[in-house]
Amino acid sequence: MNVEKIREDFPVLKKKIIYLDSACMSLRPVQVIDKIKEYYEEYPACALRSSHKLASRATSEVKDARETIKKFIGAKKSKEIIFTKNTTESINLLANSFKFKKVLLTDREHNSNLLPWQKHKYGIFKVNSGFNLEKFSEIVKDYDFVSFVFTSNLDGYTLPVKEIIRIAHENNCKVHLDAAQTVPHQEVNVRKLDVDFLSFSGHKMLGPSGIGVLYGKEELLNGMDQFIVGGETVVNSTYDSFDVEDIPHKFEAGLQHYSGIIGLGAAAKYLSKVGMENVHDHEAKLIGAVDAEGLKVVGIKSPGIVNFNIPGVNYHEVASILDASKSIMLRSGQHCVHSWYNANSIEGSARASFYLYNTLEEVKILNEELDKIKKLK
Repeated sequence: MNVEKIREDFPVLKKKIIYLDSACMSLRPVQVIDKIKEYYEEYPACALRSSHKLASRATSEVKDARETIKKFIGAKKSKEIIFTKNTTESINLLANSFKFKKVLLTDREHNSNLLPWQKHKYGIFKVNSGFNLEKFSEIVKDYDFVSFVFTSNLDGYTLPVKEIIRIAHENNCKVHLDAAQTVPHQEVNVRKLDVDFLSFSGHKMLGPSGIGVLYGKEELLNGMDQFIVGGETVVNSTYDSFDVEDIPHKFEAGLQHYSGIIGLGAAAKYLSKVGMENVHDHEAKLIGAVDAEGLKVVGIKSPGIVNFNIPGVNYHEVASILDASKSIMLRSGQHCVHSWYNANSIEGSARASFYLYNTLEEVKILNEELDKIKKLK
């Protein structure tokens, strides 16, 4: 993987920044930016509705993007790809539309995969230093739905999802995976996993913000109620009734974020060209080069993310100093996992997250600057 060549595709990197906040939002390559501009400059019309030339082109591009995402995650049919605003909306759609009795969550869920379930009956499975499959086998018997984070935005820890799904299915339990931090960083094949539902966001995988995906097995999506209704979700309507559209349009109410959908397709094509295995291997090298001596690692040390505190120095100060000294941009706070931080009596932390455009030289600079900060305590 030619990282220097890849970096040329990202205009913002010309500002000489060291961007280590991709777990929050990734940068965008010119190929995605140009595809978004193409929509607004060449065919800025309603897809799937009007029949004139501009609309026909928009419709074709949206269909192409849906097909691209289908292939990118290994889905069987493009109709199993539901476009949403983001992972958050995908999970809210699922929590309000799928029929279940009791859902099991981990104790390290992002707010997006915790809050939507709290109005239902739910339980919490503690991961601690790793996922205990034997314990899970016993607990899952009391549930008919599981909604777990695939890869944690807290520390990059990836669950043994293949085994989790197998065990859940043996107990007649359906599984949803929050893959917002997984799909951008490693190959994900929903059919090989046999997962029932999977959600992710465009803004974490080189795509536009305001676009996300909910994948679901066709038969399960067909059996779900609608959460949001309106234009495009019905075949016909009267003053007192309506006929529901087929999936995916059944769940895509109103005019869609067409430029976002098309841009997401371009992002998936870009990542496919680079190769997800190459992305994953590159990130592993970067993490391996981080000097953790003197850092108090928060969570489970894993590929992709380094979450840490420096004893004696406030985590917000750490982030501010790095930004001011060498334009090293990372995140500080509780990273939308407030429940885990509160349960573990940790006020917050600094989080460095890496992606395909980061370099070993940048890691070296990060290490040098962190060494300086350690001396401030």
